[in-house]
Amino acid sequence: MRKHHGFFPIEKMASILGVSRSCYYSSQEPSKRSFEKQEIVKRVREIYHKSRGTYGSPRVHAALKRSGVSCSRARVARLMKGIGLQAKMAKAWKRTTRRTEGAVVSPNYLNQQFVAQAPNKIWVSDISYIPTEEGWLYVCVSLDLFSRKVIGLSMGDSCKTLLVVKTFTQGWIHRKPEEGLMHHSDRGCQYTSHEFKILMDRYQVVTSMSGTGHCYDNAVMESFFHTLKTEHTDFFRFRTREEAKQSIFEYIEVFYNRERLHSTLGYHTPVEYELSWSQQRCSDS
Repeated sequence: MRKHHGFFPIEKMASILGVSRSCYYSSQEPSKRSFEKQEIVKRVREIYHKSRGTYGSPRVHAALKRSGVSCSRARVARLMKGIGLQAKMAKAWKRTTRRTEGAVVSPNYLNQQFVAQAPNKIWVSDISYIPTEEGWLYVCVSLDLFSRKVIGLSMGDSCKTLLVVKTFTQGWIHRKPEEGLMHHSDRGCQYTSHEFKILMDRYQVVTSMSGTGHCYDNAVMESFFHTLKTEHTDFFRFRTREEAKQSIFEYIEVFYNRERLHSTLGYHTPVEYELSWSQQRCSDS
């Protein structure tokens, strides 16, 4: 039929040979567009699974673009829907820190201006908790507001002040910021403690704190813990705190800081974003 389709109608040949037209058309070689679709679907699957199932169509589209594949975001969304891929869904979660009555707090200098012009100018921090069969695992994180990179991480079975002290100290040792660093947090008792205030004074750090009950004042940290839980920990049942610690550390150090594309950063990773800034600074000097 393929050999003679230029001389005889497909319908006539199908009738004589006793086959359907659909049988003939299904035997044709795939079109260029069909082949292109198959290749894009293959890349979409690879990107989705490499993201640990956390990417929706915007990030998958950004990853395709980074790899040189030209495809609209709307088409990516249609393809993902067609093959049953969607980002992990969010769940509600509670806050953990509490304010000590009578504690001396700092003004909200940050005032929801979640932009820094360079690394180590503004750090934000908070505490959350992860359930395990042994009990709660408390997780304290510090982010550099410039790149959203996790620069301090401490975990333990208690959310006492030592947890936030260790987190800040870890960031300070690794980053060695210049004078004038601002540290923003909520008004939890750990951050308003005498011990933490002494630490801030020692390093001449300007402290900024959210208003009472204003979760949006520390929205970057709220967003981080939302991401950690809905992309990672909500999908595990940890037997021990140590198991949860290892899993969270691997997610943050391997995936979040180095592989996860951040929409706020123009779909770059935190490590890439800081490296690009450093390279640009060197070329300008």
